[in-house]
Amino acid sequence: MATIKRDKNGRILFTKEMKKDYTILVPDMLPIHFNIMRHVFENAGYKIELLDTAHPEIKQQGLRYVHNDTCYPAILVIGQFIDALESGKYDPRKTALMIMQSGGGCRASNYIHLLRKALEKAGFDYVPVISFNLSGMESNPGFSLTIPLIRKSVAGVIYGDLLMLLSNQTRAYEVEKGDTDRLLAQCIEDISEQFRQNKGFTLKDMEQNFMNILGSFAAIPMERTPKVKVGIVGEIYVKYASFANNQLEKFLAEQGCEVMVPGLLGFLMFKVDARIQDVRIYGGSWVKLKVATALLNYFKKVEKMFMDCVDKFPVFTQLSAYEDTKPLVEGLIGVGNRMGEGWFLPAEMIELVNHGYANIVCTQPFGCLPTHVCGKGMIHKIKEWYPHANIVPIDYDPGATKVNQENRIKLMLAVGREALHT
Repeated sequence: MATIKRDKNGRILFTKEMKKDYTILVPDMLPIHFNIMRHVFENAGYKIELLDTAHPEIKQQGLRYVHNDTCYPAILVIGQFIDALESGKYDPRKTALMIMQSGGGCRASNYIHLLRKALEKAGFDYVPVISFNLSGMESNPGFSLTIPLIRKSVAGVIYGDLLMLLSNQTRAYEVEKGDTDRLLAQCIEDISEQFRQNKGFTLKDMEQNFMNILGSFAAIPMERTPKVKVGIVGEIYVKYASFANNQLEKFLAEQGCEVMVPGLLGFLMFKVDARIQDVRIYGGSWVKLKVATALLNYFKKVEKMFMDCVDKFPVFTQLSAYEDTKPLVEGLIGVGNRMGEGWFLPAEMIELVNHGYANIVCTQPFGCLPTHVCGKGMIHKIKEWYPHANIVPIDYDPGATKVNQENRIKLMLAVGREALHT
């Protein structure tokens, strides 16, 4: 067993020795994206396992160790981690946990401390917790985000965004049920195999793969019957994780809807851009400014390549570039509002409305102040600007019932269906 080492504050470090034989558990927020990206880390020598457990006891586990007034995603993620450690599937003495930190003022920056307190209460205080962040908040001798690793991770994100976009737009109209999911599984495997061979990361490789993927999805026989088009926005974890939003995408598909979920790259650009603006306005490290600026420029280059490829297939709809979303919120909310999803959340709602997805579910953890202010708080004004916008905010927390959530969404869909046939 690896020797446990601590930093000067008593935090357990993930050491180089641990990297050799420790399994790192990661909550599976985005199945397509994360299943591709894990091969990036496996190639770098890490043993990664995604947690997709979703049984009701996980919520109770979270509530045992986290105050019920804490952010719902924290309750779920911490409950999922402790459930995994107690399951018998893993050797806790050879297991590490990885959690993402945004680095902002939101409680997403504090989940890691809540997790460590929960682990101590549950008797797993010896389990190291790795922070995955781009802000330099914590470091570990056995884990580091190198430039090549970041670049390859971005490739995984953009592949995931493309596959999520295309599968949602073909699944709703496919003639032969299951064609989309079969192609999706094949694409994930093909990209993962390239990643295992350390291929598919360059812009040239990605462009070639994108064109092949787009051609394959465009070839699926589809029947374009009119359907209610629904966009999903909100707090990042509840927006994407089916465990957190009670299988929202599946429910909407069962209601005969076409679903649009904005990709992850835009959110990452928003967070990196926020770091740049902070240094410019308030001061800070010029090194961090330089790194963040270079990263944002690379994101923009990848985004342009992505959009140029999709533009060659008019059958598919895509949202606008990140920089084009800022003017949308002028007079609605300042771009200095960057807490949580900040100004980018209402910008995504307006983007969806402008691209034909006027029916929108705004997912938010109950008690999440940034999402309530920047999400629910903006809906009335957005409806003034866009009278045909049909937006419903849905709260998610351990006490919220799935039936109540779905009934509220059904009311929104009834309005959407009426508009569809007028």
